Amino acid sequence: MGDILANYDILAAFRMTVYLTFFAAIGSLVIGTVVAVMRVSPVGVLRSMGAFYVNVVRNTPLTLILFFCILGLFYIIQINLASSSSSTFIVDNGIRWAIAGLAVYHAAFVCEALRSGVNTVPAGQAEAARAIGLTFGQSLREVILPQAFRGAIAPLGSVLIALTKNTTVASVIGVAEASNLMKVIIENETAGVGVFLVFAIGFVVLTLPVGILFTSMSRRLAVKR
Repeated sequence: MGDILANYDILAAFRMTVYLTFFAAIGSLVIGTVVAVMRVSPVGVLRSMGAFYVNVVRNTPLTLILFFCILGLFYIIQINLASSSSSTFIVDNGIRWAIAGLAVYHAAFVCEALRSGVNTVPAGQAEAARAIGLTFGQSLREVILPQAFRGAIAPLGSVLIALTKNTTVASVIGVAEASNLMKVIIENETAGVGVFLVFAIGFVVLTLPVGILFTSMSRRLAVKR
């Protein structure tokens, strides 16, 4: 086990996992918020588009989405997310397309978490906002979304934990995150239970504090009714 720890940079693999999680979380929060607004919009077309996005993405395997990003968009359509003159062009594109795929997939779950938060806001508050002349956008920005985010902290934490664990799927397109390194170690070494324990503990270290933090935040920031 000592030789494996000495010969393989496990910390670098987990740094890549954190990198993927961080940027995919930002992307999914932005996309998910936009889709959530569409889902509660008074415009029927927008509501239908938001529902279509959520239903299609949630029922599509993440592996398929990542394969579509790297094979369809990158290799076939040749949409590049990195400079073609870079010596790490292929690797950078793989990482960025992995972030894009993870963000698009988890945005559907962020949307539903926020929509559940919107449902906790009393209808009378939205009616009062309209009564004083606020537009739909102003009502969302000033009244509904701030309370929705506070009400959705716990489910958003669950989405973040799921996102952290789902970064392992990025290994199927060659991104050198933790599960990819574990696969390499298993292929090259006589790996015992210790290897699996190291990576399992690594993911526990990443996800357990997130769960504790979001649970604490949900209690402290809960809207008092």
